[in-house]
Amino acid sequence: MGKNAKKEKKENLTKITKGMADFKTFISRGNVVDMAVGVIIGGAFGKIVSSLVNDILMPLIGVLLGGLNFTNLTIQVKDATIAYGTFLQTIIDFLIISFSIFMMIKFFESFKKKEEPKKEEVKKSDEVLLLEEIRDLLKKKK
Repeated sequence: MGKNAKKEKKENLTKITKGMADFKTFISRGNVVDMAVGVIIGGAFGKIVSSLVNDILMPLIGVLLGGLNFTNLTIQVKDATIAYGTFLQTIIDFLIISFSIFMMIKFFESFKKKEEPKKEEVKKSDEVLLLEEIRDLLKKKK
């Protein structure tokens, strides 16, 4: 094994070791677990909202529009079929899901304890403290 090959192997091993250390630091933060829980709950909530859209809202919208089913809307261009109805359905799903998540967040925020913003105490610099002390001493002399 040549000198360059050994050096390259050592550099690769160093990169892998550093990458593993970075990963260990990342995974040991509490935020990773919170994020995983959020993803799982978000997936379950997404199924609920998708059912709301597909099983309740879209049939009602179809009735209001005279039985129009968006997913059946297509355009034929030569040999290609463009299913723009499915695209419209996906956009409507996204808007309803986004609005539902927005409303859910607003609902949970209403339960949060209303805290008054704390006034941050401004720390005075040494110069300001010294000037205030001189001012106070001058007031005493008068």
